[in-house]
Amino acid sequence: MSFIADIFRHSPEIALFLSLALGYWVGKFQFGKFQLGGVAGSLLAAVLISQFGVQIDNGIKAVLFALFIYAVGFESGPQFFRSLGRHSIREIIMAAVLAISGLVTVVVLAKVMGLDKGLAAGIAAGGLTQSAVIGTAGSAIEKLGLAADEAQRLQANVAIGYAVTYIFGSFGAIIVCVNFLPWFMKRGIRDDAVKAEAEMLRGARVYGVGEAPALPDLVGRVYQIEAAAGKTVTEAEALGPGGTVTIERIKRDGKIIGIDAATTLQSGDLVLIVGRRTGVVGLQDRLGSEVAGGEGMELVVTTRDIVVQGKEFVDHTVAQILSASGELRHGIYVLAVTRGGSKQQLANDTVIKAGDIVTVHGVQEDLQRLATRVGPEIIPSDKTDFVFHGLGVALGLLIGLAVVRIGSIPLTLGSGGGALLSGLVFGWYRSRHMTLGNLPTSASTLLRDLGLAGFVAVVGLQSGQQAVSTILQSGLPIFVAGVIVTILPLIITMLVGRYVLRYDNVAVFAGALSGSRSANPAFGEILDKAGNSVPTTPFAITYALANVFLTLLGPLIVAFV
Repeated sequence: MSFIADIFRHSPEIALFLSLALGYWVGKFQFGKFQLGGVAGSLLAAVLISQFGVQIDNGIKAVLFALFIYAVGFESGPQFFRSLGRHSIREIIMAAVLAISGLVTVVVLAKVMGLDKGLAAGIAAGGLTQSAVIGTAGSAIEKLGLAADEAQRLQANVAIGYAVTYIFGSFGAIIVCVNFLPWFMKRGIRDDAVKAEAEMLRGARVYGVGEAPALPDLVGRVYQIEAAAGKTVTEAEALGPGGTVTIERIKRDGKIIGIDAATTLQSGDLVLIVGRRTGVVGLQDRLGSEVAGGEGMELVVTTRDIVVQGKEFVDHTVAQILSASGELRHGIYVLAVTRGGSKQQLANDTVIKAGDIVTVHGVQEDLQRLATRVGPEIIPSDKTDFVFHGLGVALGLLIGLAVVRIGSIPLTLGSGGGALLSGLVFGWYRSRHMTLGNLPTSASTLLRDLGLAGFVAVVGLQSGQQAVSTILQSGLPIFVAGVIVTILPLIITMLVGRYVLRYDNVAVFAGALSGSRSANPAFGEILDKAGNSVPTTPFAITYALANVFLTLLGPLIVAFV
């Protein structure tokens, strides 16, 4: 045992990564419908490993958490700012209900159990996992005019209450938000996340890695010209329903020939027709018989995103653009238009705005021709723009240092709130300027997963030994009080959310509930269950409010207990 402790003392990072490995391994096991998950498992593993007396630098925790919360904000920035307004009133009420119910729960428990002001504030800080309460409660205690030794005793009790209750404060929120809430709603987080994403995409299907539709919308076919002999390329393309096909290649007498709009088709020519399936399939009567293909008829087509910036397209309707850009559109098929991360319906009266992202399909030559007139092409890349994101994280941490005082009460976003706010703003800016700030999905996922799991593991390594020893000595009543403070406000807020605020989507509900408790470990598990970013927007709103509301509990508890 001393040998292991010595290893951890010389290299505490081993304890950190061992906590992650053991935690994610334990988190895979299912007990009925209950599953710990990697984040809760890492916390539990870290508490066990902390009994060897691991000392790990506090800066590691701050860096990991900043990476996690910035990545979350960056992904949800466009949706967050679109959702602000009357639609966010439910999230405001959720955060207020949890803070008020948390305050009442702590005050009542303190009266019933005879807790002093310090222990009550510490239980609130740990049970609600709001570390800022320690600072605000400590400042309030200093202003009570007590003797110096009594004030120090109460402030020490704040730390004791926090240490005993913080571990379950994180763990309990996961149980309620990730396991109990879906059971209560009788629906799964993943199913409702998929449903909500489908509504946001307006029916568009998003395919995962390795997935592709069995019946793609855009296809290519090779026809041998018979009925269309003597027609020009333009006339033959018009034979497709609605003119939805283009001739991309002609093979005559065994050779590929150059083509233009006036090229005349001859009997026996092989032509490669590309277009939407409804127009390409079934042209035998109009062109000639369909053949399997032929050497040299292969053609590479590409799907690209282009940012709309050209003056001839901005603030024009789709119908106006289509009527004015016939030659430019040749060989180009528009798959979708996205604005601020949200799919737009391609109706004739849809107005195209500057910064809209047009997803188009065609051969590279046609796409390049289009990009020169419409706007810059977004080139897919697996490189992260570290200039953009390094600045984003730095600004977020700088914002987190700011302190605003209301009377004697200091209010601050902290590093987490600052990084979240910066991530939201930088994510929104990226949605308006898509050539900046590239962050591949795989990189963002790594930041979220490693950041959150590493953060809770450091928390477990730092406070696990003290919490366990305090509970074994005299802290069981304090621990029980912390369990009540963790669970009861969440249950009350959940009931208000369901029956008063009428939340019916479990993924959205879980995000709002975890954010109203600033429960980052629970939110990480919710994201993992959801498989998309649907829970992020409600979480971002309630999390920002919770950082303010819960911070205010410190002096209020000192005043009422």
